[in-house]
Amino acid sequence: MPISVSVLSDNMRFMEGFPDGFFDLCPDDPPYGLGQNLKKARSRGKLAQTAIKDEFTWDNQIPGADYFNELRRVSKNQIIWGANYFPEICGEPFKAPRRHEYTEFIAQHPIGWIIWDKVNGANDFSDCELAWTSLSVPSQVFYFMWNGMIQGLSLQHGTVMQGNKALNEKRIHPTQKPLPLCQWQLQQFARPGDKIGDFHSGSQSLRIAAYKMGFDYWGCDASEKHHADGCARFEQQINTPMFQL
Repeated sequence: MPISVSVLSDNMRFMEGFPDGFFDLCPDDPPYGLGQNLKKARSRGKLAQTAIKDEFTWDNQIPGADYFNELRRVSKNQIIWGANYFPEICGEPFKAPRRHEYTEFIAQHPIGWIIWDKVNGANDFSDCELAWTSLSVPSQVFYFMWNGMIQGLSLQHGTVMQGNKALNEKRIHPTQKPLPLCQWQLQQFARPGDKIGDFHSGSQSLRIAAYKMGFDYWGCDASEKHHADGCARFEQQINTPMFQL
């Protein structure tokens, strides 16, 4: 059985307990600093607002240089979602590209970026989220439908809507990442035997994917509610079949 540890803790305090380069890969989904404007900006996509009640106070500020320095200290490689909001990572913050701008974006950023296209059709919501990686890999687009109750069928069929809403992932966190996205990250960027770190564990999608794929995992979250909900989801998910490939 792989190691799977989740702790209720401030992330800086949690990382202090690990030596330099302990983690092989840290996929990270930090606060984007949108706070109370998140509902208006919709930059993380449509939320299942009737099911999720959250005051977004945890998302009021982005991490500072001290956080990213510590993240780099404890890990060999990082995937940082929303990096376009973080001056520490990309310099001047910028908006994620619209779908018709992907080709231009990749031409300008040919190495190390991920575009997650949420396949949300023609509406006012953002087409995608961006992640920067420390890896020297070509920038690429991952397609997986994720817009409120509208979700993709599987990792392999991410542009096809899951026809049975009873099979949808339950949304327990305002910025929850889908399980197929987390699995895809590990398939693409982790190697067998890698140790995975997660310092904004939230809904624990990454923990679930890591466990079922055999990766050792250590994670933390500072919110008592989100940590408890995530741990309950993990326990429920590890006793169900792996999501469809």
